[in-house]
Amino acid sequence: MADQDNAQAQPEANQQSNVDPKFFECVNEYLELTHRQAQQFGDKRISLASMFAAARFNSHVFLTMIDPSRVPGERTDFLDYMTHMYRRMLNEHLDGLGQERNIDVGESELAAEYADAGLQVGRMATPAEGAATPANDYVSAAGAVPPLAPAKE
Repeated sequence: MADQDNAQAQPEANQQSNVDPKFFECVNEYLELTHRQAQQFGDKRISLASMFAAARFNSHVFLTMIDPSRVPGERTDFLDYMTHMYRRMLNEHLDGLGQERNIDVGESELAAEYADAGLQVGRMATPAEGAATPANDYVSAAGAVPPLAPAKE
């Protein structure tokens, strides 16, 4: 719920992003669902269920977007890309939520990138500075190119 409130409280940041606003609508709906489920089944169970579901869905998307004959050759690139994206998103959210909640989350793996972008996050910033992470644009922020192209129809 705090993530949803945060997204609504910062509409300008979302508008400046290259991400379609419907992306944030989907994220917020998903977070509302997981929050409700976590109340019923517990945070740890829903965290694991969410990761399992994301892995299954992303595998499905990969297999539907690429010619089946290319799957074996693209598998490692796909796994590396998805792992890189997820680790980056985790870093961005740890940094952002830590800053928001005034919790020391340790040194960010992205500290050098934040500094290069002129951002002060986590241990690099004081709470009064109101630092923000670049988590609004995941695809371009990841600095990775998807390893596959859609299969030709």
